[in-house]
Amino acid sequence: MRVANLAGRAVLLTGDGAVDIEKAGGGRFPADPQALFERWDELRSWSTDAAPVPFDESDLEAPAPAPRQVFAIGVNYRDHAEESDIEPGTRPPVFTKFVSCLTGQDAVVALPEGGLTDWEVELVVVIGRHAHRVAAADAWDHVAGLTVGQDLSERITQLSPPQPQQFSLGKSFPGFGPMGPWLVTPDEFANPGDLEISCLLDSERMQHARTSQMIFPVPELIEKLSAVTPLLPGDVIFTGTPGGIGGTRTPARFLAPGERLHSTIEGIGTLRTTFTGA
Repeated sequence: MRVANLAGRAVLLTGDGAVDIEKAGGGRFPADPQALFERWDELRSWSTDAAPVPFDESDLEAPAPAPRQVFAIGVNYRDHAEESDIEPGTRPPVFTKFVSCLTGQDAVVALPEGGLTDWEVELVVVIGRHAHRVAAADAWDHVAGLTVGQDLSERITQLSPPQPQQFSLGKSFPGFGPMGPWLVTPDEFANPGDLEISCLLDSERMQHARTSQMIFPVPELIEKLSAVTPLLPGDVIFTGTPGGIGGTRTPARFLAPGERLHSTIEGIGTLRTTFTGA
């Protein structure tokens, strides 16, 4: 199943088109894409013969546009840890991206004036079932679906002294949490834990890895997070980025107005993000 947020309405994607879930279900399900996660188990058992209609991908918004909680994981690929000169610990570093930064397909993001904004392609997990103290072996049963994300990061705000570093602020400027283009349920993948992930800046490939290279794979992340705090339907987890960010290159390279990111994950699709000046 592929579910999307089309101009603020929840749709089921099938063939080359979209089916409005609220209309096709006769009001059984909400039109609000975020509210839909409260009914996710019921949605998974639902089917419809409604005819899909064509849509424009640029109208796709974040699949989970207003989660109650957004978790983000740092240093979750060994090559990223090495390029950042960080020794991974026994627990994943966790921070948040504020909800106001979330956006969707074909977002145009203004780069903060005087900043150094970096790219970080990530697999994004959306929770579909209340999860508290969930074992890793049961974690996938609590996942609504997977999508593509960018943990855009303004490094001056994030890293400048004095300590402590301001991860959440540096990663939460408007538009700094693009997600999309849609949500794909785990059963659509032969192995949802091993997907090719890549990021192109214009036509140049900057990042390339497989999600199986995560230090803490998705089930472990859900186990560790839910051991501390309940995960709620519609919550979002940015699961970390592989190596290839701009800030660790020699010389360092950061995003510039007019450039475009193409963030792709196998079996999901490509998320496009364009940048302008402040």
